[in-house]
Amino acid sequence: MAEGFLRHIGGGDVEAVSAGTEPGELHPLAVEVMAEEGIDISGQRAKSVDGFVQQQFDYVIAVCDDANEACPFFPNAANRLHWSFPDPSAAGGTREEKLAVFRTVRDAIRGRMILDLLNAEMVF
Repeated sequence: MAEGFLRHIGGGDVEAVSAGTEPGELHPLAVEVMAEEGIDISGQRAKSVDGFVQQQFDYVIAVCDDANEACPFFPNAANRLHWSFPDPSAAGGTREEKLAVFRTVRDAIRGRMILDLLNAEMVF
């Protein structure tokens, strides 16, 4: 979801990639809740962080506690941030209860992105 927001907000001026320490499949509820915001992430795919460790980044952002603990060192990253969000794919309950968790995390990512990135000295 963070990659989708960055691509959308950056309007083509930001290159964003997302990767996981244990990548799985793109969760359909993530696709659904981002579509509610007018952002299509259906073309994104799960990737491993191992493929990006040597790449140069302005920002590396760990978006959950598990990822922060397992995230490798990125020697070419100018900044490293940790945003502590629960993993929405771990949510239980009915479909509507799971959707509520995905929406909560989506909204928290958007809010944190505005606070940490857009208020920083980043120029899009």
